[in-house]
Amino acid sequence: MPTIKEVAKLARVSVGTVSNIISGTSAVSSELRDRVERAIAELNYHPNHIARSLKSRRSHTLAIVVSDITNPFFPLVVRGAEDAASKLGYLLTIFNTDDHLEREQQIFSVLRMRRVDGVLVVVTPESGEGTHIPDTIAAGIPVVCLDRVPCNAIVDSVLVDNVKGARICVRHLTGMGHRRIAVISGPRKLQTARDRVEGYRAALREAGIPYSAALLREGDFRFESGYRLAKDLCLLHPRPTAIFALNCMMGMGTYKAVQELALHMPEEMAVAVFDDVPGNDLLRPQLTVVSQPAYDIGRTAAAQLLQYVHRGEVPPASRHILPVRLKARASTAALR
Repeated sequence: MPTIKEVAKLARVSVGTVSNIISGTSAVSSELRDRVERAIAELNYHPNHIARSLKSRRSHTLAIVVSDITNPFFPLVVRGAEDAASKLGYLLTIFNTDDHLEREQQIFSVLRMRRVDGVLVVVTPESGEGTHIPDTIAAGIPVVCLDRVPCNAIVDSVLVDNVKGARICVRHLTGMGHRRIAVISGPRKLQTARDRVEGYRAALREAGIPYSAALLREGDFRFESGYRLAKDLCLLHPRPTAIFALNCMMGMGTYKAVQELALHMPEEMAVAVFDDVPGNDLLRPQLTVVSQPAYDIGRTAAAQLLQYVHRGEVPPASRHILPVRLKARASTAALR
């Protein structure tokens, strides 16, 4: 393994300068910092802070990496993880990727360098294309995925039953007489999005309704895509009688689009959402949702991660599936 002396030699600086840059204990010029960071990256150097400070080789720090902290679902996940971590004396630090693979890779590199005890992560759609997660596990830092599973990565995960959740929601709509049911999906690279679409299609088959690709729109799990795609669907001829948005951010965008087009909900357009929607009690009509146990996802994942930390184990490639439930509200009604 490369040493701090080798980093200093390659960067043409002193060992003290490298140490200061890594620890952030003193200000240095941007030129020196760039040289040292390039040397660290070239040598793949990961200083073991814990070995220098604690005989236990534990920092009692966990990290949680989320894809979009502005999504109301994730603060509840973080709260659950934080409560589980704090009960055992662990500090939880939060990172946001905005669904950018490069940012996620940078964060994981920093976490390996800082030697956190474990990582919880809501992966980006492209996470399976990188090696940062298996590299982190290989470095002895356990990783547990939340809500999403990266393609082609062997990793432990805590999820909800996405297929069943979508299925019961669409079954609710077909039971009310809807046959032209549109769906706004997340990125198809994400297993979460694919599973929810699978549940949607399964419910259509059960009801004897042919699947129509013209009623499927792929969004990015963000408000603007839900708003834009819902408007597109509402302007189709013939128009769908119901829209199922596959997360709360796109659901809120859908709600806004239907309201702006002055369509009466649910008489002219029924709307359902996979996810609880913040402030739903204040909406008129209130939205029908598939409710996810966001807090329990974070709490369960953190508790699972800490078991691996304490045992010194590599997490298995297992999936812990939590249940969801349908909350039928006034945004969906029987088709007249």
